[in-house]
Amino acid sequence: MQSIDHFDLRNFDLNLLIAFDAMMRERSVTRAAERLKIRQPAMSHNLSLLRTLFQDELFVRVGTVMQPTMRAQLLAEPVEQALGMMQAVIHATSEFDPMTDQRIFRMGFSSEVELLLMPELASRLRQRAPGVRLHGRPVQQRDVYRMLDDRILNLAIGCFDSQAQRYRQQPLFEQSLSCVFHPDMMALGESISLEEYLSLPHSVVSLSESLHGCLEAALDAVGGKLNVVATSSEFLGVLGMAASAPLIATLPTRMARRYGEAFGLRVVPVPMTLTVPDVSLIWTAQEDNHPASQWLRSEIADILGRMDVPW
Repeated sequence: MQSIDHFDLRNFDLNLLIAFDAMMRERSVTRAAERLKIRQPAMSHNLSLLRTLFQDELFVRVGTVMQPTMRAQLLAEPVEQALGMMQAVIHATSEFDPMTDQRIFRMGFSSEVELLLMPELASRLRQRAPGVRLHGRPVQQRDVYRMLDDRILNLAIGCFDSQAQRYRQQPLFEQSLSCVFHPDMMALGESISLEEYLSLPHSVVSLSESLHGCLEAALDAVGGKLNVVATSSEFLGVLGMAASAPLIATLPTRMARRYGEAFGLRVVPVPMTLTVPDVSLIWTAQEDNHPASQWLRSEIADILGRMDVPW
C-alpha cells in the first residue's frame, strides 16, 4: 500500500477537489456553485485557490463556457476516481438482507424493458424483500449518465452503451423485432410479405418528431420506409391501436409475445432484417460492489434472461 503523507494532505483543503470536479462537470462558475449549494463568490474563491495550488489556469473562458486546460484534463479522472471511492466508503454497508432492508431502488428505463421487467420484479420483491420499494421511470440516452452520476438513479436498463470507465455494463439480451396485427381486421396470414409490410398502414412508438420514431435508425440502415399513419409515446398505446384498427405495429419481439395475445393480436416475424440496439444494464463504479446493488442486478438479469428468445 502506498504511504500517505497525512500532514501534507492536512494542509490541503480536500473540498477544493470537490469544487474542481463540479467545475469539470458544469464548465460554469455559476452552475458549479449551484451544484455545490454555495454562493458564486465562494466558488470563484475556490477556483482561485485551485489555480494557485496547481500553478495553472485550469479553466479558461471560451465564449460563455469555462474550458479546461490540459492540466485540468489530466487531473480530472484521478480526482473523479478519488471522490468516487470516498463516496463509496461513506455510503458502503457491510451486508444486505433483503428480508429486512427498507431501501428504495431507483431505476431508469428505455424502450419496452420496464413493461417486461417490472411486473415480475415487483412480485419477487413482495416475497423476497417486502420492505424494499421500487421507483421506475423513463429516461433518455442524453440524460441517463448524468442521472447515474448524480445518484438520481441506482441503475439503468435499456438501449444504453458507454465506454467511460466510471460505468459498468452488463448485456442482458439481443433485440429483434416482430409485427402484430388483429387477424379479424387485416386479411393477413401467419407471415407478412415484404410488399405488404411496406405498403400497409402502421402504428409505431415515437419519442421524437419523426413518424418512424424508434424504428427510424433501423429503417435508414436498410433504406426502408413504412406507411406510418399513427404513433404513440407508449408501447401499450401502439398495442391498443393495433387491437382497435386495421394497423400493423412493429415492436420488440419480447414485448409482442408478452402482450400481443392479451390484446387479441397475431405475432409474426418482420419480413426484413432490421437491426436494433441490444439491451444492457448500466450502473456506476460506485455501485459496483454494493451488496444491495449486486442483489438487485442479479434478480433483474435472472428475470430478463429467462424470457423467450426471439425469432
